[in-house]
Amino acid sequence: MSVHGKLLLRHQRPFIAFWLARVCTASGFQMLTVAIGWHLYQLTGNVLDLGLVGLAEFLPRVLFMLHTGHVADRYDRRKIAALCQAGQALIAIALVLGSSSGAVTRELIFILAFLLGSARAFEMPATQALLPSLVPKALFPAAVAASASAMQTATIAAPALGGLLYAFGSLWVYAPTALLYVLACSLMLSLPARQTALRKERASLHSLLAGIRYIRSRRDIFGAISLDLFAVLLGGATALLPVFAKDILLTGPWGLGLLRSAPAVGALLMSFWLARFPIERQVGRIMFTAVAVFGVATIAFGLSTSFWFSLAVLVILGAADMISMVIRGAFVQLHTPDEMRGRVSAVNGLFIGASNQLGEFESGLTAHWFGTVPAVVLGGVGTLLVTGTWIKLFPNLARRDQLQEPEEIAEAPR
Repeated sequence: MSVHGKLLLRHQRPFIAFWLARVCTASGFQMLTVAIGWHLYQLTGNVLDLGLVGLAEFLPRVLFMLHTGHVADRYDRRKIAALCQAGQALIAIALVLGSSSGAVTRELIFILAFLLGSARAFEMPATQALLPSLVPKALFPAAVAASASAMQTATIAAPALGGLLYAFGSLWVYAPTALLYVLACSLMLSLPARQTALRKERASLHSLLAGIRYIRSRRDIFGAISLDLFAVLLGGATALLPVFAKDILLTGPWGLGLLRSAPAVGALLMSFWLARFPIERQVGRIMFTAVAVFGVATIAFGLSTSFWFSLAVLVILGAADMISMVIRGAFVQLHTPDEMRGRVSAVNGLFIGASNQLGEFESGLTAHWFGTVPAVVLGGVGTLLVTGTWIKLFPNLARRDQLQEPEEIAEAPR
């Protein structure tokens, strides 16, 4: 983003309010996630429960996938986002009341995790679709970049803050989280009302399946999206971080917060590098190499008994994931016609959610079966096996030199 773009964005009051709301809601979610994971593990000491929380948060994305985008297109997006943020504030308040009375149970945490996932399932498409209406078209790329960097910064700072506050007691996390969501809600309601006409069409199963059919008909797009799904599904170890922090690395909630922040630090640093030095050649080889590095870093983290080495490995893991994400995202967008991008993005978002949150369930389940360290190491090995298999299944994708080859540009519709 240019300096000129930054200066202009500062004068866009609706964007500033949107930016602050996004930082508040992202920070609140990260702090809440750290606190819930540590609280649940203290209650039960069962690693499977940590995976079940991830499953409870993911299920609403599947159950309501036909309706989230439809609601965002049919109703006032700022009110949808504000309502979802108010709901998340109520969840935090419920945890405040439960913690103060000692009434927080395993079952209550699962119920609240499902409600949290439901609110986020409706909030995300509404806020993503809201941004273009808040800034002039010429400033939209700068606004997207500013929003993305803000979210990464919140991802870095909030987990560490949540872990630090939890050391004083769970109330010290849940209460500030509720305030952050209330602030986000008020900021969202301060945005200008929607100017475009509301769409009246009904939610359609055919519309969702059109995105799936398009992805399946484009082999390289399907390869890129499914690579991320299976590699992160097997290699993700986020759900087990409370176990590593408490039982293996022998640290406290503050250490858990730092461990959760470390991948975001790597991702943020790599995003700065890629903005300065974009990847233009050998994109297929670099993408697959980045996924392989993700797998190796996962294995190294699983075998580590040093807190500081584990932090360093997680930074590398986050940087590798950012490389893969940037290449994959740009490739899918460039090779999807404008009239299909919404539906393809919806399917892609479901895949990303599956890889992250079902990956937490998979990690908890394998840790329950085989033990924590073997589960993470096996996940990293699985990522490497997926990488090798996908290179053989999608050789054109692996050999791709540029995101969009010259002959594809010539054939693109004008």
